[in-house]
Amino acid sequence: MKSLPFDIIVVGAGAAGVMAAGRAAELGASVLLLEKMEKPLRKLRISGKGRGNITNSKPAEEFLQKIHPDGSFLRPAFSLFSNTDLVKFMSRTGVRTVEERGGRIFPASQKAWDVAEALQAWARRAGAEVLCRARVTDITRGKNGLFTVAFDQNGVKRAAQSVKLLLATGGLAYPATGSTGDGYSFAKKLGHSLTSIRPSLVPVEVAGFGRFGFNDLQMRNVKASVTVDGKTTDTEFGELMLTKFGVSGPIILRMSRGIVDALQAQREVKLLVDLKPALSRQQLQNRLKRELQSGNIQDVGSLLRKLMPAPLIPFFAAQARVQTKAKVCENGEEKIVDTLKSCTLDVCGYRPFSEAIITAGGVSLGEVDENTMQSKLLSGLYFAGELLDVDGDTGGYNLQAAFSTGWLAGESASVGAQEEAQIRKRRHF
Repeated sequence: MKSLPFDIIVVGAGAAGVMAAGRAAELGASVLLLEKMEKPLRKLRISGKGRGNITNSKPAEEFLQKIHPDGSFLRPAFSLFSNTDLVKFMSRTGVRTVEERGGRIFPASQKAWDVAEALQAWARRAGAEVLCRARVTDITRGKNGLFTVAFDQNGVKRAAQSVKLLLATGGLAYPATGSTGDGYSFAKKLGHSLTSIRPSLVPVEVAGFGRFGFNDLQMRNVKASVTVDGKTTDTEFGELMLTKFGVSGPIILRMSRGIVDALQAQREVKLLVDLKPALSRQQLQNRLKRELQSGNIQDVGSLLRKLMPAPLIPFFAAQARVQTKAKVCENGEEKIVDTLKSCTLDVCGYRPFSEAIITAGGVSLGEVDENTMQSKLLSGLYFAGELLDVDGDTGGYNLQAAFSTGWLAGESASVGAQEEAQIRKRRHF
């Protein structure tokens, strides 16, 4: 490692950090990229269940609507480095991509590992110096305007200086990949405030689910609605999964941000699940009558087996308050129809960061210039990726946000470092 100050030190070699470091180095900046794990891009390597859903093909305005809390913040970054730019970029690095249902884009190899290897190879070729197992312990800024970054590498205390500093340490989701919230303390030390940090795209817990012994039971083509204090706030259609603690699956993850916020505000949250959204109440009643008239229905249990997976029956019977061994007429078809169309689940909590896909909250967007990703409070300090108060829906939106903000931050920091070098040179003469 060189002794002279680097133009830029990037802390965190996730998707945003590697993109920032590579782009800045491409533009001629001397860049040091510090990563505390044994290799870069640990979280990307497991994304999309290991398949690497790197982005989504939706047009810009539709894409930005999937970004929270304010998609407009991402507009300059997305304009500079969009989803189509990413696909072209990946092709240049040797990674061919394919588009799947819902506009989700994956590497053709179906291996997130291939994306990670191509990205880090590109950043190194561009000239970024990458140090792994380098845990940053402190960051200060001297009177000379230089940042000093102290870090521990394999038990050896080291330090480096830079003209610009770029924080891309990620959030708290998947802490086993290195996302342990280090950047939050560094941001606060450097004068920034944080919005509420909470898990997002996370499974939720349902009261009393433990006794039913669900083992990730997949439910396809269902509709689920969230009610908060009795008012419907969100509705999704698609796949839902019943687990030993509650519910997960794509539609739950998409609605989880609002659920978590409501629970943190100590409001009453319920899920209303329509198990047969393709059928009206009348159509369901007609179907039940046909089943009963067939002569093959002996009791409520045998009727329910015609309507749902067997593992769901004990739970459904409890919800509908019917006895599986009783005759249908003794319980009433109406209870069954009511529960099929609106099975009510009492949401009592949500899973920890270790099971969340992304972190909501982070460095306040009002303190960051969206046109450069530079701090409005401390010149020379830049942010990118999940450390910011930016999170998206499932489907490739979060990785694209990391790539876009990383690209913009790296480019801005590189230009800024070169301009500052010229100023220092003129002062020297």
